[in-house]
Amino acid sequence: MGTKREPTARQLRLAIELRRLREAAGLSAREAGALLGVNSVQISQIELGTSGVSEKRLRRLASHYACTDTEFIDALVAMATDRTRGWWEEYRGLLPTSFLDLSELDHHARCRRDVAVLFVPGPLQTEAYARAIFSNRVPELTDEERELRVRHRINRRVIIEGPDAIPYELVIHEAALRIIVDDRAAARAQLSRLLDLSEADHITVRVLPFTLEGFARAGSTMTYVGGPVPKLDTVVRDVPHGSVFIDSEAMLGVFRTRFRKIEEVALAPDRSRDFIHELAKEL
Repeated sequence: MGTKREPTARQLRLAIELRRLREAAGLSAREAGALLGVNSVQISQIELGTSGVSEKRLRRLASHYACTDTEFIDALVAMATDRTRGWWEEYRGLLPTSFLDLSELDHHARCRRDVAVLFVPGPLQTEAYARAIFSNRVPELTDEERELRVRHRINRRVIIEGPDAIPYELVIHEAALRIIVDDRAAARAQLSRLLDLSEADHITVRVLPFTLEGFARAGSTMTYVGGPVPKLDTVVRDVPHGSVFIDSEAMLGVFRTRFRKIEEVALAPDRSRDFIHELAKEL
């Protein structure tokens, strides 16, 4: 397979999982290479995501690593052989790579769960809301850079509004609903969009009101993206320099529990819709 200069987050995830399998088997890169009939450099390139791996070689590696989880192996094969050029490719070289990695992650997701504390999550934002967010970015964006980001964000709606929409669960804090990022008209439009989306069968919206007791459970934003198998789930956390992808099994378990606990203390979907409706009337 050819060498890749800039592996995507998806390609890096495949590389990481293959390295984890090798290490779990107690093999060095040199030993794994000998079993495959290649040198250790080629194994290292595969495990860095700078070189691809064929289905045949991947299945041989999995066999040598004594991995018997067929669903997991099939999912890795799908990642290795995927040639998708999604809608986000038109932004390559125009937007930071993290934007494209998030879009690719969304595209392959089986489900998504968000906890939002200060802002409405990107795929749910109206155009005016998204533009206001990007207009206040530091350092400032040019008009062209801002509009590229707005257009990309609107395109990300496909995961919840397209023909292959995925199950989506949102737990959103009252603060995020009350913060007026643009003006009152835009805020009303954003709340109206949330109400409309919450009526869809595949979308669940729950609210964390200010009056909530035990808020310490819900004090951080997170995005949990379901992969083809639980081992390939991903948590996305926003940090000052972009987004961080978390994929260790131990941490995924922590965030699954965290989401469940946050969900438990949030208002039920029907009460949440009523809550958002009342907020909209106040604006």
